[in-house]
Amino acid sequence: MELWNIRWTSGGSMAFDLSVGDFFRLRPYLRKTGCRVHVVKRAGLPFWMARAGKRKFFAAGMFLFFVIIYLLSSLVWSVEISGNKRITDEQIEQAAKEEGLYPMQWSFRLAQTDVLAKRLAGKLPDAAWVGVEKEGTRVIIKVVETTQEQKPELNTPRHLVASADAVVTQILAEKGRAVVSKNQRVKRGQTLISGTIGAGENTQTVVAKGTVRGLVWYEYNIVSPLTQTYKVYTGEKETKWYAVIGSRMLQVSGFGKSAFELSEAIRTEEQAGWRDWKLPIGRMKETVMEVVQEERKLTAEEAREVGLLQAKAELTVKAGADAVVRDEIILHEKTDNGKVYMKVLFEVEQSIIEEMPLVHVQGD
Repeated sequence: MELWNIRWTSGGSMAFDLSVGDFFRLRPYLRKTGCRVHVVKRAGLPFWMARAGKRKFFAAGMFLFFVIIYLLSSLVWSVEISGNKRITDEQIEQAAKEEGLYPMQWSFRLAQTDVLAKRLAGKLPDAAWVGVEKEGTRVIIKVVETTQEQKPELNTPRHLVASADAVVTQILAEKGRAVVSKNQRVKRGQTLISGTIGAGENTQTVVAKGTVRGLVWYEYNIVSPLTQTYKVYTGEKETKWYAVIGSRMLQVSGFGKSAFELSEAIRTEEQAGWRDWKLPIGRMKETVMEVVQEERKLTAEEAREVGLLQAKAELTVKAGADAVVRDEIILHEKTDNGKVYMKVLFEVEQSIIEEMPLVHVQGD
């Protein structure tokens, strides 16, 4: 028998530790020697399991705890991407998803990392090499992109010509020769900055560069209704909560059909995390707000202003972000059938250049 921690006590007795099996082997020796034994303490896994067996809910909770820990450690919680510049994260994530690699996927369902890397490289033509590393619940995709030769800037000789009929307000030739002047009226296609410089034997062609702005006129037919419909919030709202796990959501409150005939939802998501480490679990709050449609009667003057503002917004998109509306002239206006009809001439200052390549023809 194996005994340990053997010691004398103050009462003249001996105390020691031994295993459960040796305890039962000790009985014949006790009878032969006339000694008595008293169990002071029971320690170890068998006794702990016996005590836990009497507390079924505690034992079930402990078992469930270890099961949950095992399941959570078997999930892919995050997929990180590094090394890519031309290839977007979305392209790599899509390729990885096609191979079954995405957050909240079971690790044991994934192929080996070298197999995954080879498959991802085949799905990403611009990748010279792809590596996949698994660190606990995190998977890292490293990408080395193929090198591409930089295309030289095209230096084809060209003129800069007028893109529309206009009156020149500003001209600045960086390269080439300005052939028009400020306040000069030009036609569409007319050369503004020539790519030909010099004269006679010293003539040469260059890539014309510069800035030319001018006044351009646009004619618009505008129809603006006298009755406008607006969306108004009533202040009534409903709140719904969702548990978020990866890309999946589970509603936990706010069940039932909405009582609002018209509504608008605003979602706010809160992701669990610790410091810079974000976990793929969290919650989402959805606030459903009641809205009603209200009609507003406008005067002819108000409807005219609304129509002019909408036309100017469309004109800015058409003429360019740097375009400036200098003047507006209402050529015709009438009110009929609850609408204001207008014909308006807008004077816009904008860039008026477009490129025209020079073509050289050589004879015999």
